[in-house]
Amino acid sequence: MSTPLILVVDDEPDIRESVRDILEDENYQVSVAEHAEAARRALRDRRPDLILLDIWMPDVDGISLLKEWADGRGLPCPVIIMSGHGTVETAVEATRLGAYDFLEKPLSLAKLLLTVEHALEAERLTQENVGLKRRASPVIEPIGHSAVIQRLREQVKRVAQHDSWVLISGEPGSGRETFARYLHAHSSRKDRPFIDVAVSTISPGNAARELFGSEKDGVIQYGRLEQAAGGTLFLDEVADMDLEAQAQLVGALDNRSFMRVGGSAPVTIDVRVIAATQRDLHGAVEEGRFREDLFYQLNVVPLIVPPLRDHREDIPELLQSAVDHLVEQDKLPYRRFSIAAQNILRNHGWPGNIRELKNLVQRVLILGNSDEIGPQEVEAAMGAAQVASGAGGVPGVTFDQPLRDARDAFEKAYLEYQLEKHGGNVSQMAEEAGMERTHLYRKLRDRGIEIKDRR
Repeated sequence: MSTPLILVVDDEPDIRESVRDILEDENYQVSVAEHAEAARRALRDRRPDLILLDIWMPDVDGISLLKEWADGRGLPCPVIIMSGHGTVETAVEATRLGAYDFLEKPLSLAKLLLTVEHALEAERLTQENVGLKRRASPVIEPIGHSAVIQRLREQVKRVAQHDSWVLISGEPGSGRETFARYLHAHSSRKDRPFIDVAVSTISPGNAARELFGSEKDGVIQYGRLEQAAGGTLFLDEVADMDLEAQAQLVGALDNRSFMRVGGSAPVTIDVRVIAATQRDLHGAVEEGRFREDLFYQLNVVPLIVPPLRDHREDIPELLQSAVDHLVEQDKLPYRRFSIAAQNILRNHGWPGNIRELKNLVQRVLILGNSDEIGPQEVEAAMGAAQVASGAGGVPGVTFDQPLRDARDAFEKAYLEYQLEKHGGNVSQMAEEAGMERTHLYRKLRDRGIEIKDRR
């Protein structure tokens, strides 16, 4: 696993080399650049985790370079400004452009190392926060004391100690991403990024740009592979990747390097890949929809997450966890499920697995007001879910409204149902709805439906 890479940009050779020696003694990887153009080249070669940037340089000053990066898609990583002739105005401008901190020369060794450590930690926490917001639940450890879940947890912890790639199979809503994050949290890469890619939400023809990034007119957009450097790349619903992107990914994984779209030089990578699918990839390979070589690259260690109906004894614990989470995160009133209500839920089929269970818990916490959730309320909530899914009616649609309003409400309910049914998988949704994916994306945007929220 790679350690953090720090880029030192300074036109004074003595400072470059002394800072390099100091940082390498602390087990950081270090690259150096003597001016702005060399810094640009270094960023093209590899995305650093942090940049130490001097202000006064012979070609382009550090503030201008900082502005150039900020005007793209934001700073590529935390930037610490260094200067021996800085002013308050310079420090304020650097901060406005997104610099993490400002160090005066001559550099204090203790302050330099402390600032670097704090900047890297702040970035790690920021990325962790982004990951938590993307997830339906911040719980890292998979819930359950059933034999099947305990065995799977132990298996995942064993696999985590090795750097092999993993293919996680399971039904939508069964907890594949939770197990992927659990694996990452127990691996040697746990302090590096966990980057999740919802393959089914990538618009057609844009997979290469999303995964590998791009270069144009000196502006670099880092793809998900570089964002995951040293950490884990999670490819959710990998079966939905188009064949061209599959071929490019095979080459990148084979060579441990790739070319950005529009780029002129290869970028090396050090990343662990965890892929997830709800489909039979063997069948997809036989049908020519998935590359055989990519399948064998990803399927080094297969893990299968069981559907909820195969570990029903975990339902009381899952219910309690969902209640605790919704009370804490969404400030919903605390309510408890009666034994009779739990018994009904243990005998339910759970086609939507754990995601369906969490949705039901949220529904009863919002709609009910007593301390205890009884069997009648559970049955009513499950019946309401069937109605909302199209079994008995469409919420928001009445005969006493204009046709256009009724049509819009029906379309939104239909799209939400399909999105929920397919676990956010746009490819499957488009196939069932008989729509072209680009047109479907436009419909979802028009109706204000966020795809990631339904994954």
